[in-house]
Amino acid sequence: MNEPAEERIERLPFSKWWPLLAGVLAGIALRLAFWGPPGRAYAPMMASFIYFTPLLVGAITVYLAEREKRRSWSYYFLAPFVANVLFVLGTMLIMIEGLICAVVIVPLFATFGMLGGVIMGIVCRATNWPRQAVYSIAVLPLVLGSLEAGLPLPERVRSIERTIVVDAPAKSIWTNILNARDIRPDEVGHAWVYRIGVPLTLAGVTSQTPEGTLRRVTMGKGVYFDQVLAESLENRYMRWTYRFYEDSFPPHALDDHVKIGGHYFDVKDTSYTFTPRGDATEVKMLIHYRVSTQFNWYAEPVAQGLLGNLEEVVLEFYRRRSESATAGTG
Repeated sequence: MNEPAEERIERLPFSKWWPLLAGVLAGIALRLAFWGPPGRAYAPMMASFIYFTPLLVGAITVYLAEREKRRSWSYYFLAPFVANVLFVLGTMLIMIEGLICAVVIVPLFATFGMLGGVIMGIVCRATNWPRQAVYSIAVLPLVLGSLEAGLPLPERVRSIERTIVVDAPAKSIWTNILNARDIRPDEVGHAWVYRIGVPLTLAGVTSQTPEGTLRRVTMGKGVYFDQVLAESLENRYMRWTYRFYEDSFPPHALDDHVKIGGHYFDVKDTSYTFTPRGDATEVKMLIHYRVSTQFNWYAEPVAQGLLGNLEEVVLEFYRRRSESATAGTG
């Protein structure tokens, strides 16, 4: 007995992937539309893109799946989740997004994608106008993307602090901070920021210039910048501000959205405080940073986590080098 034609179509190996593929392609198309530079219309860091794109990807995925047959509530969650992950991977494959932004944004996109899927599932079950709902979600980011550029970005300046006790005198730690040469990947490479694609720090070397004390930081992929010694009390306290140049970040060295000193993110200063603890020294590292996005509720905790982990790795690096230098002279 022959099977009905619709059953044979449903069992085609590609049929169950078509809704996912359509959602992914819609997301990539919207990303290509949001190609504007920071602070201008249709920039990819706009709230209209960040919020509505994953909603659209999830909604299209569920809408097209529902046109084939009624789907379960678990499908409304799972399929949009997968579609948004594939969408982000797709932007990386065609080289319009970098690893750093992809890793940071995937949790947010996956969550909003599931929300879009559930909303569309409810619309499909409760109304007769799911197509109009999809059109509305698709048009909203395009309309809002032209309006949002005129809105000021909320600015959050926050600090993050970590402390470590080093079995070495403050003088040894001070010296190692001023001149950290030949930094090996095994010494700092396990920091989260490096694991998600930030070039490894190679050295931080201090020199005296007519402008004062500068510490030149060099990183992989040709990244460099200067730290300017703003305050110091020898072997007790030092505070560095940052100076970036037009060529500090060569093309593709960092995602444009997360450049330090850029439109959306900046590190204001970094300070170290040294407190004697018997023969050891307590070192406190304090970073002030700025986050400026329309979704600071998400971006600021991400920055907190990444910078806090970086501080821990940096302090551990100075602890090992200073204790090793002290042992070598003992």
